[in-house]
Amino acid sequence: MVSGTTSPASRRATDRAQAKAIYEGVCDVAVANTYYMGKMATNEKNPEQKDWANAVRIVFPNQGDRGSHVNISGAGVTKSAKNRGNAVRLLEFLAGDFAQKLYAEKNLEYPVKVGIPLHLMVASWGSFKVDTVGLADVAKQRKAASKLVDRVAYDLASGS
Repeated sequence: MVSGTTSPASRRATDRAQAKAIYEGVCDVAVANTYYMGKMATNEKNPEQKDWANAVRIVFPNQGDRGSHVNISGAGVTKSAKNRGNAVRLLEFLAGDFAQKLYAEKNLEYPVKVGIPLHLMVASWGSFKVDTVGLADVAKQRKAASKLVDRVAYDLASGS
């Protein structure tokens, strides 16, 4: 989380806690996954989360240069898979139109498949430039990132 001021509530590194901290005026900036914003904005079970979501303005960083980071999801089938055919069919299903529409409509995520329409709320956040740095290049920074986490005592601040 990036913040000018922090509190115990804002240091819990969860997307919902960060939105709540913004709502409460504890901090001004947070780094979060967009689908949590949609989940909070439509939360009937915990309607107070709608206020948290409404307090946040979504901004996609780095639009003038490299673009915004996008989390990746990946799947594969190992050589030793006992039911390789069904495993492949599952992955094909998950990447197909029907499942991608579910991800977009029900989980308020950006679909990975081109041509799948965005949920209206997600579309309202606008388009953005995606950071195209490859995963192998990101992995090369693991050691330096780990040192930075230790230097700023991130694990201690987040209560983990």
